[in-house]
Amino acid sequence: MITLPDSIAWLLNIRGADIERNPVPQAFAFLHKSGAVDLFAGATKADAIADHLGTDVTVNDIAEFTAAVARLTGTVQIDPKSAPQAVGNALTATVAHAPDPCLLPKAIKTEVEIAGARAAAQRDGVAMVRFLAWLDEQAPKGQLTEIDVVKKLETFRRETNALRDISFETICGAGAHGAIVHYRVTEDTNAPVKTGELLLVDSGGQYVDGTTDITRTIIVGEPTDEHRMCYTRVLQGMIALSRAQFPKGVGGQHLDALARFPLWSAGMDYDHGTGHGIGSYLSVHEGPQGISRRSTVPLEVGMIVSNEPGYYRDGAFGIRIENLITVVPVPKGIDDRDMLAFETLTLVPLDRRLIDLSLICRTEQDWIDQYHRDTVSLLGSHVDGVTADWLVSACAPL
Repeated sequence: MITLPDSIAWLLNIRGADIERNPVPQAFAFLHKSGAVDLFAGATKADAIADHLGTDVTVNDIAEFTAAVARLTGTVQIDPKSAPQAVGNALTATVAHAPDPCLLPKAIKTEVEIAGARAAAQRDGVAMVRFLAWLDEQAPKGQLTEIDVVKKLETFRRETNALRDISFETICGAGAHGAIVHYRVTEDTNAPVKTGELLLVDSGGQYVDGTTDITRTIIVGEPTDEHRMCYTRVLQGMIALSRAQFPKGVGGQHLDALARFPLWSAGMDYDHGTGHGIGSYLSVHEGPQGISRRSTVPLEVGMIVSNEPGYYRDGAFGIRIENLITVVPVPKGIDDRDMLAFETLTLVPLDRRLIDLSLICRTEQDWIDQYHRDTVSLLGSHVDGVTADWLVSACAPL
């Protein structure tokens, strides 16, 4: 019994619009041992895709689901972590508990899905560059609010002519609001974007070929020494995870400390996971893999995760830097072990004004410079005029 909408969307290669910001249908499904599927969805919702679903998929009205559950016989497998309690209550068949069988194969992206993720990241990166260039020009004038920033960023994404929706409500925290990890601006909380303050913008897009999630922290005007120190330590953690090479079988639990160590060295930390899985034109938060103290699932080639360490000073500012990375194989080492590493999918300029060169080592500086060269190479031909000039300047060598 499949009860997660994104699992059903992946299993049948369908999408929907029943859940805001998530391109999935509200549905349930029985996956039989034969491979046949009973799909329970809104009446007539699947009429237009009957040919796609084929004869192995029987479509039923979702209103009939509970009664159908009660009629099941034999052994029925459900995932106790995601199945609604009402499903368990309705079942009279023998119940077997096991993880949703779609979770792991859905998380391990195919070559086509990885290529789509790269294409979506490039398209989204162009929108982000246009946005950051606009922000650098307009923010110092002192006329912008958080809502202005959110609306303008969504405009740039829509102008790609490929955006199906944003992938979650944009987090845009100016000054002290940046320290609220899941802050959502409202008309009542809408704050001005002030000179001398940090602005944290966490956002993403849903495209047919991929889902994006990116965070950039930007200084408006000149940063303080404290801004630069905190930003640099967060950046060092992001770089450490980006550069990680590790044996096959290692889970995110083992890698989480890499992103925290530069902060720990200064007695600092953050109270959220370092990374979460990303869907392929599906949910922006996808399991079972992740980068956190709780993430025991081994990372496998094709998985995509976010890399987003941060630091938050209550009442003052917040810093988070986020790229999407995917697991790739690397040549075996001395011990002939199967080794893995990360490829960075997100290429968008970092704020060089916030980097304290006295804190970073030569290897980190080289990584940043190469990252910026790659950014210009990937995005430069897709922007022009003032934006192109801004991109070259923003990506200049440290």
